[in-house]
Amino acid sequence: MAGDDMGAAVTLTAWPHAEHSRFVDVRPHHWHVQEMGQGDTVLLLHGASGSTHSWRDVMTDLARDHHVVAIDLPGHGQTRLGSRHRSSLPLMAQDVQSLLDHEGWQPRAILAHSAGAALGLRILQAAGADTPLIAVNPALTPFKGLAGVLFPIAARFVALSPVMAKMIKRRMSGPGQVVSLMETTGSRISPEGLNLYAKLFRSDAHLDGTLLMMAQWKLDGLVSDLPKISVPCTFLVGKNDKAVPPSSVRDSARKMPHATVVEHDGYGHLLHEEAPGLVADQLRAELRK
Repeated sequence: MAGDDMGAAVTLTAWPHAEHSRFVDVRPHHWHVQEMGQGDTVLLLHGASGSTHSWRDVMTDLARDHHVVAIDLPGHGQTRLGSRHRSSLPLMAQDVQSLLDHEGWQPRAILAHSAGAALGLRILQAAGADTPLIAVNPALTPFKGLAGVLFPIAARFVALSPVMAKMIKRRMSGPGQVVSLMETTGSRISPEGLNLYAKLFRSDAHLDGTLLMMAQWKLDGLVSDLPKISVPCTFLVGKNDKAVPPSSVRDSARKMPHATVVEHDGYGHLLHEEAPGLVADQLRAELRK
């Protein structure tokens, strides 16, 4: 568990479940992975700007009866990018699959959040298996209108501009700014969770990785494929989600042959951090079907 890819922002020993962390070199990236428990393997995929920390309570719950694997996506958390040109959806899916193959992990299910759901769908679609996807507030549709054009361009510009990146980092990493940012998700998380996000947002590497993903992430191909994706899906929706409109999740599910939406009152975009037991039990229920 040696090393600290987040620099002065955070040390691995201070990160949730550090005792279950290790680093794996699978080209082109230097991956940070966490695993615990025994039984069928469940793969956890966080969303854009997240990391393994967002699954900290879900992991301990699921590890009671599953082998749980959580990874930091390329450029996020403590996974170090090996290429600045592989943060798109298809290439990231290829790279995560390479990691799975290297480690011999054969997930019985994938549990994903937000943009991680699109990644999980592509991985399972390519595998051609009946492995289910359980997704928390899945982000499966692109921004609409002019924002859909300008947002990736803006992210690309900022990612290439060290000055702009540092300005955003200063705005995001302060305690007040983190609280404000979390309010835009519609979720209320613990002071511990807020502190972890603040540490994460102080990492230059994490900010850079997030911006690169936003700049390269395009969902038009996935949207057009939804009617022919046979992956069994359960979408868990927090009705208070302000980041991914619940209506967009329902629209995506209607286009898919095997997708179900389960809505929960009182929770927002970070449903898995607000109610980890609920999410873990929902996964167990899906695997019993």
